[in-house]
Amino acid sequence: MMASSFRDCKAWSAECLPLSTSSNEACKLYDAILTQYVKWRNDETVGGFEGCISAIQTADPNFVMGHVISTGLELMSTGTSARMNERLAGDVRRTVELANSQVLSPRERLHVEAMEQYSHGCFRKACVVWEDILVDHPTDMLALKFAQDSYFYMGAQVQLRDSVARVLPYWKPHMPFYSYLNGMYSFGLLETRLYDQALKVAMEGLALTPDDAWSVHSVAHVYEMTGEVDKGLKFMESREKDWQGADVLASHNYWHWALYLIEKGQYEAALQIYDTQVFRRCKATGSMLDTVDASSMLCRLEMEGVCVEEDRWRELFQVTQPHTDDHATMFNDVHFLMASLGAKESGTSQRLLEGLQELAKEPGDNQQHQLARAIGVSICQAMMEYNQGNYTRSMELLYPLRYRVVEMGGSDAQRDVFNQLLIHAAMKSENKHHQKLGRCLLVERDATKPNSPLTDRLMQRALALHN
Repeated sequence: MMASSFRDCKAWSAECLPLSTSSNEACKLYDAILTQYVKWRNDETVGGFEGCISAIQTADPNFVMGHVISTGLELMSTGTSARMNERLAGDVRRTVELANSQVLSPRERLHVEAMEQYSHGCFRKACVVWEDILVDHPTDMLALKFAQDSYFYMGAQVQLRDSVARVLPYWKPHMPFYSYLNGMYSFGLLETRLYDQALKVAMEGLALTPDDAWSVHSVAHVYEMTGEVDKGLKFMESREKDWQGADVLASHNYWHWALYLIEKGQYEAALQIYDTQVFRRCKATGSMLDTVDASSMLCRLEMEGVCVEEDRWRELFQVTQPHTDDHATMFNDVHFLMASLGAKESGTSQRLLEGLQELAKEPGDNQQHQLARAIGVSICQAMMEYNQGNYTRSMELLYPLRYRVVEMGGSDAQRDVFNQLLIHAAMKSENKHHQKLGRCLLVERDATKPNSPLTDRLMQRALALHN
């Protein structure tokens, strides 16, 4: 039996979020899964995500919201897609069929609709439905979390912020997950460059819940984006015991720690974090978040002139290679490409590009495939040209898209790898105009993130190359 702290049928109804099942156990398992999702951690005392998802199917095989949360979380992981995974596509179909055969609340029906839209790659349409749910049910945490993740995958920064802002007044301190709204809101604030407010809101969340790894993550972002590296290092170290238990997010928080070290030019220390935390966890979990972080980190170090050794790339390629044909998100694809290029697997790199080109021909309603046609194919080509030493061509492809890279999703900190790639391509280009553009980009970078040792190093390199 589930612990008494999780909500049963009566408790969900009391919160005006009734669930269409007569099984108290199923309701509690739904709460247990949602709790782990909000807290970014597998709770082994209840069997972790996998144990709870298995148990909820047993407790009530016909519990529609049990299927929505289980299948929805697999879709949100972006480790596979309904297009490529027939078993997952079948899970989506069965959930829809089950919903059509039952009397459900309008809220539950909308959840099914949103999950189905998302499974087809229609992220925007899914978000419209989740937002419809939140108008009438602002404390529906599953709708809020699914919308947040989808906005993140689309680079929809303002929506990421405003989605939480709209529901905040309806949440009260006695409600489950109340304090976790701070981290969620803080992240939207910092992605819209409201750094002081973001820091304040995240710290308020941590005062309520010190082990909220997402609030810690927001603070890490603020210090990264404002160039306060020493503050960031001190903060991450002082809080490590609080956030390292959030196993779903721990690797990403270690990645932020490593970014500070790369900024300071402490490459060996950064590589140690890569080996002992980021890649170790990536290899163990296969998590897409961990995988893109590992790819990005090695790429950044190489651009800094660090020899990361081909073995590291080859080990990482073993993780990314099975996902070459997924094309679940454009953001994943460009990071898989980093790994195949780093491992010198030209065949896989070409296969990934050609797969995207094929999907871009007839993207249909799939927002990620539409994105491949608009910018994704060109960005991948720019990366491949850079890898082959064709810096002028890389610059020609990438520079016109610099303000559209946000559409691939991720955070400003994650996408900064493309800002750095653009600067390196400009500096290494034989085209004099590109070289001047590179210096302009560095001046711009210095203006938005002053006192950056990394920017200073790039400026010195530009002077050495062109004088």
